[in-house]
Amino acid sequence: QVQLAESGGGLVQTGGSLRLSCLASGQSVSRHPVGWFRQAPGKEREFVAGITWISAYTIYTDSVKGRFTISRDNAKHTVYLQMNSLKPEDTAVYYCAARVGALDSSYEFDYWGQGTQVTVSS
Repeated sequence: QVQLAESGGGLVQTGGSLRLSCLASGQSVSRHPVGWFRQAPGKEREFVAGITWISAYTIYTDSVKGRFTISRDNAKHTVYLQMNSLKPEDTAVYYCAARVGALDSSYEFDYWGQGTQVTVSS
């Protein structure tokens, strides 16, 4: 079992920045790659970025490349999502999630946090 807790959401103006944090706890945390997802009102949940604990291998969805950076602090068991040049279309509830197995956005993630709201005003 892995428990995840997000923090760092809030309200920011267009062009601003936010950093989200995801604290992971439980058994064998380092064996579970972590991803960030988001869900806007009336839209399906979408994958944003993912990272592995040991090699820090990362993947991103195209719409955030060059603006968002995912990173991890192994000692703190925390994954971060640095979001720069935010746009109104980035407004969503952001979730971190972990999966059993390889980092692959095509497959289901097994453990989820409660989510944190990010709102970008125009």
